[in-house]
Amino acid sequence: MGRVIAVANQKGGVGKTTTAVNLAASLAVAEKRILLVDMDPQGNATSGLGQDRNPTGATGGSAYDVLIGEKGVAEVVRDTELPFLKLIPAGQDLAGAEIELVPLPDREIRLRQPLRLAAPEYDFVIIDTPPSLGLLTVNALCAADGVLVPLQCEYYALEGLSDLQATVSLVGRSLNPGLDIEGILLCMVDTRQNLTEQVATEVRSHFEGKVYDTTIPRNVRLSEAPSFGKPILLYDVASKGAKTYLEAAREFLQRHSRRVASA
Repeated sequence: MGRVIAVANQKGGVGKTTTAVNLAASLAVAEKRILLVDMDPQGNATSGLGQDRNPTGATGGSAYDVLIGEKGVAEVVRDTELPFLKLIPAGQDLAGAEIELVPLPDREIRLRQPLRLAAPEYDFVIIDTPPSLGLLTVNALCAADGVLVPLQCEYYALEGLSDLQATVSLVGRSLNPGLDIEGILLCMVDTRQNLTEQVATEVRSHFEGKVYDTTIPRNVRLSEAPSFGKPILLYDVASKGAKTYLEAAREFLQRHSRRVASA
């Protein structure tokens, strides 16, 4: 059965969607069957793969339809430029889902069953979450086997990480037993700044063994790629951003292999 990973951080602008898209693409290049689920109403992961945000057109719906139970995963999955990478897009309707979910039964776990039913068809299911801790993110956490946190090396990011850790622990205790932060990926790293090294050292000390050795640098080509609707590997494979996400994908697979071996 494919492992479901929620890429989450309630703080915006930390490289969350960039990580979800480019990690998914890098794993797909390694011929792993990947499903990327865009649960962010902004739809940046969807547009970052060159797809239109069209929840009701001929392309077959969006994550919203799965969330409210109108369609199954197979009905909304789209192909991408990479043969091993599939996408469940975000549509405009997803913006109102937080309110629509409130009166529904089991509103926190609406996403769990559809993704768990689809997971055996993939090696990994990666969920891109909104930059908030609302019902959309909670649904992603309840559906996930583990959480990957992209973290920018700055002081406020540490405060946000503490809040996210508390939320993950709460979900793990009450709604999704065993859920935990299984990885932290340092993003937008600028080695010229002393603060970067200080934050990295503190995070590695507090979350021993969970912080990736690979770090993602600030990179102009990474910033440009979404405007062309491509992951960095298809936009500029020779760029530093592409090379580091490929390395992050290798480390991701190594960590997964160790987890399976120790289970």
